[in-house]
Amino acid sequence: MKIVVDYDLCEANAVCMAVCPECFRVEDDDTLSILVESPGEDLRPKLDEAARLCPRQAISLEG
Repeated sequence: MKIVVDYDLCEANAVCMAVCPECFRVEDDDTLSILVESPGEDLRPKLDEAARLCPRQAISLEG
């Protein structure tokens, strides 16, 4: 699985970081960093939730 973020949509609201801090971090300059681009399947429930709750629907998962 691969995390894909549409940075044109992302507003770095930190919802994803709250749901899955293992994979997302909002930096001091209000940009989003992906910490683990290809996480294991054990994180899929959290990542599905992060994608679902993203206010701008900027997160998607491939694979």
